[in-house]
Amino acid sequence: MKEFELSKRSQTFIEDLRVYLFSSGKKEEEIDEIVTELESHLMEAEKRGKSTEDIIGKSPKKYMEQLSNEMKIDYKTWLKYYVIIIAGVFAITIIGDILNGPISYSLLEIGGSLVISLLFIMLTFWVFRLVSSRTLTYGVQGLLFFLLAIVPLGLFFGIEFADRSITTPVIEFGTIGTWVAGGITMIFLIGVSIWAKTFILPIVAAFLTLPEYLLGFINMEEEAMLIWSTIITYAGIGAYLLFSLKRTK
Repeated sequence: MKEFELSKRSQTFIEDLRVYLFSSGKKEEEIDEIVTELESHLMEAEKRGKSTEDIIGKSPKKYMEQLSNEMKIDYKTWLKYYVIIIAGVFAITIIGDILNGPISYSLLEIGGSLVISLLFIMLTFWVFRLVSSRTLTYGVQGLLFFLLAIVPLGLFFGIEFADRSITTPVIEFGTIGTWVAGGITMIFLIGVSIWAKTFILPIVAAFLTLPEYLLGFINMEEEAMLIWSTIITYAGIGAYLLFSLKRTK
């Protein structure tokens, strides 16, 4: 006898609910319990000929918000991802800077990176909640994830320009310190990619660093090289995010 399977509508809602609760900072164990229980209710309801809406109501967003409000925020999860993203930001920055010789960073760069990382996490969770709780076209979803990549990059470029006019103390690593930092960075990127089962960090790092470096071998004016490297970076990251979205959604 064939095992009863949930409808596509219910399966999609279950997946979206998991994403919504996770991006709302809820504990993973509690999310699993709620999702498993709801999946059982939906299955029983569909066996009796009822629809997904008969269980969750006509507004999936309100149902998700109601469940989220009844659950406590897992601050340890937020802290964990904040630390990982901060480390990822510095890892990507270090890889790009190593290509230009010994690295050094001002306090403005370090402090700005910490603030932008926090804003990036908040923006990321907001985008995931928005996408999972509403019916959006692939185009709109792709635009949201593209903006998610562009906004932090724009802020980082802003810090670079500000750092040229605002003087703050500088921390220098030297040649040996630079290579040590580079080795640690590579280990970190590989470790996080294996743990998270995604290569987004290495791919973003490659698009942020390699275009300008490789274009440097071509006889090209500096302004044209900057424009082309920026286009390749943004287009590459946006295309990868859109590809990942279509593959997983």
